[in-house]
Amino acid sequence: MSTNAWDNARLMYARDNCAKQMGIEVIEMGDGFALLTMTITEAMLNGHQTCHGGQLFTLADTAFAYACNSQGLAAVASGCSIEFLRPGKAGDRLKAVAHVRQQGRQTGVYDIEIINQDEKTLALFRGRAHRIGTTLSGEKL
Repeated sequence: MSTNAWDNARLMYARDNCAKQMGIEVIEMGDGFALLTMTITEAMLNGHQTCHGGQLFTLADTAFAYACNSQGLAAVASGCSIEFLRPGKAGDRLKAVAHVRQQGRQTGVYDIEIINQDEKTLALFRGRAHRIGTTLSGEKL
């Protein structure tokens, strides 16, 4: 098991078909921290020609996943919520910044903010994670 956040992010990203398909990139990693980016494409727009909330949720959820797995202990979401504050438009370059708020032995709480290229907050996400008793490589603890 690696405790290096970048090693763990590389291991996860190699298997993360969704993030790759959406153009999500891992920019920074740390212990309980992740910074990911994504550009809104035309395919991500809803009937109002703004970014579909599900796309924003996926970006935030992905940043959450990388932050809560940064220590090499496999964790999954056990609950989350999101507040949409302003719309995203095609071409917007978004960053999702995830920080651990509290991490216990088995559960943690993480806050994620989605910000556009103008430093405006589009959404706030809070997730609760549960460690599943294995490492990212599948070794039992």
